[in-house]
Amino acid sequence: MAMQPTARSLVLDLLSTLRRGTMPVRALVEAGTILGIEENNIRVSVARLYASHRIERDERGRYRLGPAVAAMGGRLQNWRKLDSATRVWNGHWIAVHQSKLGRGPDRRGRERSLDLMGFRELETGFFLRPDNLKGGIGETRTRLVALVQIPGLQKCPIGRVFAVSNLDPTSDLEARSLWDTNAIAHEDREACASLRESEVRLTRLSNDEAMAESFLVGGRVLRQLARHPLLPAEILPPAPLADLIAAMKHYDELGRGAWATFLSRHDVPHRKLYRVLPVDSRQSTAGLIPALPTELH
Repeated sequence: MAMQPTARSLVLDLLSTLRRGTMPVRALVEAGTILGIEENNIRVSVARLYASHRIERDERGRYRLGPAVAAMGGRLQNWRKLDSATRVWNGHWIAVHQSKLGRGPDRRGRERSLDLMGFRELETGFFLRPDNLKGGIGETRTRLVALVQIPGLQKCPIGRVFAVSNLDPTSDLEARSLWDTNAIAHEDREACASLRESEVRLTRLSNDEAMAESFLVGGRVLRQLARHPLLPAEILPPAPLADLIAAMKHYDELGRGAWATFLSRHDVPHRKLYRVLPVDSRQSTAGLIPALPTELH
């Protein structure tokens, strides 16, 4: 069952799809109606998000994401490139050490950032992931720092980020076992099947129903992709993820078609549409979940 968005998450979802341009309140309200969310709830959420600087308004009264939230866009907009986001693994690891775990929003922000980047805790305060992401440790550190920022709060330190190699055999085996690879592969296969089942349903739905279906089903799959650890083949067989990305690309085409008339009616730029990466806005550090299977250019 696809998770029903809240008014707040829906506003952020829709605005997160904009690479340029803005969206009027009437579009947000209409999308809310299609998803079963009352107009007043949408308007209240828009006001609160604006007051908290998560969204901003242009001179015409149309909205886009605020800079603090939009800073997460790099992680959220690259789902189509996940199958080329890794490199051959040399057996080395990237580590993050947090000597002071802290509590409250700072700790939660760090934990979410690390989880989104595929890190797992080997020992208390010591997190690892394979050094197989393109860009290596430098790019990984940059992404971690960007993801951990919380709008309206002071910068949250991520901890020390460094390379680890030549683990002893026992530690290396323990590190490779941090991920439940059987569960990850199963989830990828299940998500792929859900997309194919939804494609069949889309052919029988009205346009509004197809909009809602693609929003909910696509969003659920993309939340999963956003949290995928992107492990090397030595730890996780690559086929299930590759199949899921291919299925999502095809599903994205159908979702774009369902939303095209709506976007044109509200003068939202959409000549080229691609979907962005999702993070559940009810759980993410910045309160952002793109769940619409289209990213607007």
